[in-house]
Amino acid sequence: MNEVVFFKKEDLKVRSVLKSSQLRVVANEHSMISLFDFGPDDEIMPVHKHPHEQISYILAGSVKMIAGGKTKILKKGQGAVIPLDVEHEIIALEKGSQVLDVFYPLREEYLT
Repeated sequence: MNEVVFFKKEDLKVRSVLKSSQLRVVANEHSMISLFDFGPDDEIMPVHKHPHEQISYILAGSVKMIAGGKTKILKKGQGAVIPLDVEHEIIALEKGSQVLDVFYPLREEYLT
């Protein structure tokens, strides 16, 4: 991408995930963020791992993150750095919890 692109969250393509959660993605050539909104029917992003570095930042609410054998309650304004291939899960502790994730390299499956 060789030009500046401005966006609003509400204008981004919504992907439904889990039962009622939503995922929105913004990407450039080498960087991306995802905006994950826990839906009213979802409390857990189940244990998973992927070959991507991940930085998670809590935008709203609070979550319990279990990653790499560590457990931490994260509230708005807090985050975690997760190395590639580390198993992790997130449990929403409040309705309406929102997480911003940064991935490297790009998660191609999120871009389709």
